[in-house]
Amino acid sequence: MQNIGLFGDGAGPKRILALGAHSDDIEIGCGGTILRLAAERCGLEVLWIVFAATPERAEEARASAGAFLEGVSTAHVVVRDYRDGFLPYSGAAVKDEFEALKRDFSPDVVFTHYRDDRHQDHRLISELTWNTWRDHFILEYEIPKYDGDFGSPNFFASLATSTLDRKIDLVLRHFPSQAAKPWFTAELFRAVARIRGMECAAPEGFAEGFYGRKARF
Repeated sequence: MQNIGLFGDGAGPKRILALGAHSDDIEIGCGGTILRLAAERCGLEVLWIVFAATPERAEEARASAGAFLEGVSTAHVVVRDYRDGFLPYSGAAVKDEFEALKRDFSPDVVFTHYRDDRHQDHRLISELTWNTWRDHFILEYEIPKYDGDFGSPNFFASLATSTLDRKIDLVLRHFPSQAAKPWFTAELFRAVARIRGMECAAPEGFAEGFYGRKARF
């Protein structure tokens, strides 16, 4: 598998936009990759946005984002309070949020939800990402869930074992509201990373998978 050097050389992304429908989506979907970029990039600028959160989950989201973005040169975290599960019914307001973002921030890479995710909130965020940033590099991340909607990623970010361990530790520590869910376990997060690591022959056996639909060199 060819290593294109996006994450490994000094010319890689400096301005990152991370979009999540819910409080733990970014961490689960691309948290390891963001930890890796934070460790490898000087002058990294990250805009981290969560759209749906209750007051309790908003507090969790801010604390978690702060931990994941520790050491990043410039980090801005935004947590909105749209209703979980009802984002499509607030579509006009959410669209306005995206239009404002487009005017204020031009990222090198955008992390967003997988287009074919079966959660309606996730799909809306993905659709609006593509509607809004038509000339940017977009990577769609995946969230494990009961629906079984995983696909076949075509872009991978390999993770050191220590990076994956830190990701899992931070996710479990910062989202106690999710602890009772049977899928919210270290074993599941590690299993997903192991499968993706196997698929891309990652040096330490772990990776996060993404869907890169368009790229221009």
